[in-house]
Amino acid sequence: QVHLVESGGGLVQAGGSLRLSCAASGRTFSNYPMGWFRQAPGKEREFVAAISWNGGTKYYGDSVKGRFSISRDNAKNMVYLQMTSVKPEDTAVYYCAASRSVIINTVEAAFGSWGQGTQVTVSS
Repeated sequence: QVHLVESGGGLVQAGGSLRLSCAASGRTFSNYPMGWFRQAPGKEREFVAAISWNGGTKYYGDSVKGRFSISRDNAKNMVYLQMTSVKPEDTAVYYCAASRSVIINTVEAAFGSWGQGTQVTVSS
């Protein structure tokens, strides 16, 4: 198991930027892919981005492609989500997640450890 703590959420105006951080502890962080998901009120949790163990492969949800960027620092056990050109529809609780296996995936069931979430609110 890995313990995950997100930070960096808050209120941002449409068109602005925000960077979310996720601190990991417990399991060998660098061996596993990581991901970000989000859940808006009344909606199902949605895949946002995923990154392989070495950062060489990245996947993005269609709604954030070209605007969000995922990265990781294995030396610091950190994963980041840089959000740019944010829109009101990006408003959600954002969750950091650690993969169950060493294979990168975009499916929620492939991730076994989750953070508590950080709220992002985009005002129009």
